[in-house]
Amino acid sequence: MLVRDAMTTVILTLGPAHTLRQAASLMSARRVGAAVVFDPDAGGIGILTERDILDSVGLGQNPDAERIHAHTTTDVVFAAPTWTLEEAAGAMARGGFRHLIVLDHGEVTGIVSVRDIVRRWTAARAPVPVP
Repeated sequence: MLVRDAMTTVILTLGPAHTLRQAASLMSARRVGAAVVFDPDAGGIGILTERDILDSVGLGQNPDAERIHAHTTTDVVFAAPTWTLEEAAGAMARGGFRHLIVLDHGEVTGIVSVRDIVRRWTAARAPVPVP
């Protein structure tokens, strides 16, 4: 099974000037744990995750004042849609993260999460009901 079979193609994208509260609100409304951040001043494509927001709040920072650009991960590991789910899971395990932005010919085409992979693996291994 490939990343393209499990990835989410409806992606929340944010700009670097959004506040963390705005990001949290949008992520909550869409029920997603990560957003793609486009920031040409910081190298292009980054990712903001629920953990980034949680870490900021845990440090006592004001989510209404903190801007996304200060909390975006820019050294992103990208997946290709042709990676196997095993390759994606391995990259996540090695890097200690739960989301991969999927790039196809330099364009963002999706995000794959640990949850997406587990759902696919679980569905693929589900017992077939006997009639």
